[in-house]
Amino acid sequence: MNRKPFLTEPGAFLDRARDTLLAEPEPRRAAGDPVLGDHRIAGYNPDPERIAGAHPAAVLAAVVLRPGGHGLILTERSSNLRKHSGQVAFPGGRIDPGESPLDAALREAEEEIGLAPELVTPLGYLPSYYTGTGYQMTPVVGIVHPDAVLTPNPAEVARVFEVSLAEMFDMTRYRLESRFWDGRERQYYVIDYPDAYIWGATAAVIRVLFERLNS
Repeated sequence: MNRKPFLTEPGAFLDRARDTLLAEPEPRRAAGDPVLGDHRIAGYNPDPERIAGAHPAAVLAAVVLRPGGHGLILTERSSNLRKHSGQVAFPGGRIDPGESPLDAALREAEEEIGLAPELVTPLGYLPSYYTGTGYQMTPVVGIVHPDAVLTPNPAEVARVFEVSLAEMFDMTRYRLESRFWDGRERQYYVIDYPDAYIWGATAAVIRVLFERLNS
């Protein structure tokens, strides 16, 4: 039985999110400062130059408040893309000059899955997550209207789907896998889910969301 009311009651989720999420995006960290990223799992110190030169990006962790159980919107990237093809991801991408993380997350969500910005209520931010591929990713957490019609852009997204937040917050579903990449063995989270392979930064950010809401 689920004993976390913020997973089933809209008011409880909103209160919890406002109490625990960051009110402003986290600034870029200086070289040597502790950062949240893929290297935390692998257990080695990140390259300071890679951290300092990380490209700013933003993603939208879009939560749908539904009676009896909330959902989280994810995408599966098109197999035709040059980078990260076929991967499960949040809507999002690079931050253009002059944009805020919120602006970029909303723009990318509209371009990728047809989510109109006016149907998103921003709640706050998660700490920046530094990926092994060289991005400083700012997750924006927002509420999406349950009647929003989502249409994936076939040039970028193969499908858009909703997963149960309660299932994503079940820590027994998480396991570590590893692969040899960029000259060293890397470990990363995988979430056991029957309909998608959710791994890497996407799985890690979902886990960070769980940790913030349970703090």
